[in-house]
Amino acid sequence: MIDKLTGTLHFHQEALNLRHERQQVLANNIANADTPNFKARDFDFRSELERAVQQGRNTTGTGLATTQKGHIQGGKPQFTVDNLQYRNPHQARMDGNTVDMDMERSRFLDNSVRYQASLQFIDGRIKGLRTAMQSE
Repeated sequence: MIDKLTGTLHFHQEALNLRHERQQVLANNIANADTPNFKARDFDFRSELERAVQQGRNTTGTGLATTQKGHIQGGKPQFTVDNLQYRNPHQARMDGNTVDMDMERSRFLDNSVRYQASLQFIDGRIKGLRTAMQSE
């Protein structure tokens, strides 16, 4: 029972982590819309989610080493996406920038809505489990 619950929540945790990472990538694209020669980036959410669920997350950096008893433990390394790709623009700009603001805004909004939907789905799942575990 606990294994099934952990597996289900693990999938949603990975999905939320990837949605968060994608939100940062899209926000970076929007922030650099006027930067000459900036290349817009994104990743394939579905393939990254499959990789994250099957293989676990890839982390960059290392935690802080503690050599003395009084040292404070460091935080976890940050999650990274392996296949961050450049986006091909529909129409090239003269300054070399490939950010299409309409496309970026729509993808940013779509990702935000999907993030909220995932949160609501997890919330409903947990409420259902609580109800099932409570005695009447």
